[in-house]
This record gives sequence, C-alpha cells and structure tokens, in this order.
Amino acid sequence: MTVRWALEEVGQSYDVRLVSFQSMKEPEHRALHPFGQIPTYEEGELVLFESGAIVLHIAENHAGLLPDDANARAGAIMWMFAALSTVEPPIVQREFSHYLERDKPWHNERLPMLENLIRSRLEDLSHRLGGSDWLNGSFSAGDLLMVQVLRRLKGTDLLGEFPALSAYVARGEARSAFKRAFDAQLAVFAGTQGHRGEEGA
Repeated sequence: MTVRWALEEVGQSYDVRLVSFQSMKEPEHRALHPFGQIPTYEEGELVLFESGAIVLHIAENHAGLLPDDANARAGAIMWMFAALSTVEPPIVQREFSHYLERDKPWHNERLPMLENLIRSRLEDLSHRLGGSDWLNGSFSAGDLLMVQVLRRLKGTDLLGEFPALSAYVARGEARSAFKRAFDAQLAVFAGTQGHRGEEGA
C-alpha cells in the first residue's frame, strides 16, 4: 500500500506481482528480498526491498514527493526516517504483543508500557505538527510514510487521543492518490486485482 501510494502520487504506472506466504520463503524471492518479506521493487536491472528505500527512490526520481529546495528536501527525508525509525517501532511492538503475547503472564504489564511509549511519540509529533497541514511545509514522502505508520493505530483508542494527528491522517487519506492506491489494494484482497500495484507486493 505504501509503495502504491507513492507511485500514484508521482503519476507512474506500475505492474503488480502477488507473492504468497510460501513463495516468499523460496530461493527465487529471497534473491530479491534476503529476509523473505514484501514488498520488492524491480525497475530494469534495479531491485529494491524495504518500503522506505523504495519510496525514497521513487521520490528522488519523480517530481511530487520531495521539495526542490535542498534544505526542505533534507527535512522531508528526515521525516521519512523519523516515521520508520522513531514512531513505528513501538507501534509494531504493540501489534506483536497484542497478537502473539496475549496469553503470556507478562502481557498485562508490558502492554501499558508500550502504549505509554506510543503516547509519548504521538505527543511529541502532535506538538511538532501544531496547526500545520503537513510536517515540513507541503506534502512530501515524509508525510506519506508518517500517515501510513499512524494508520496502524486504527482500531485502537491511541490516535483518537490526539485530534491534530487524527486530522493529519484524515488529510492524507483524502488525497486522490491515496484513494486510488487504497482501492487498488482492496481489489487485491477481494481477489479482483487490476493492472496496477506495487511490484512484488
């Protein structure tokens, strides 16, 4: 979904190759992604994995996701790293705990600690966003990744505790490129995938 959205934002067509859980662990796929995961991205002889790296490549080679000004460009890339390295990890840990550790004796003690860490990240992010629409001026790849990270909190009460961030996510989801990507992703899950999608995912 993240790579789809990036490609839609820059107006680039793309083909999809769906990968089953079993085939993700086969040598053919591991040659593209050594950890046996998705997405992968192929463009001529270039092969990339990791959503952040793929989005950065797309943003650097097509107008629309990074500012022209060098300082603003560096700032947008900084927010890409912040989304994946600072905000996302405790959210992923919470998901892991919720799905795989609910029956463990330590779960009821660990979950509040994870949620408090998430709240701390969200509070700082909300303060930084303030009354702005986007994190670094105009919409950028940094916002795209940050919105995707925050969307992982849907189904919890955490994001709702920060109205500015809830509105921020809603602005991202209202973008026409997001809507096209989301519809295409839904079509995959519905078994009616069309001709567009992020390759290897």
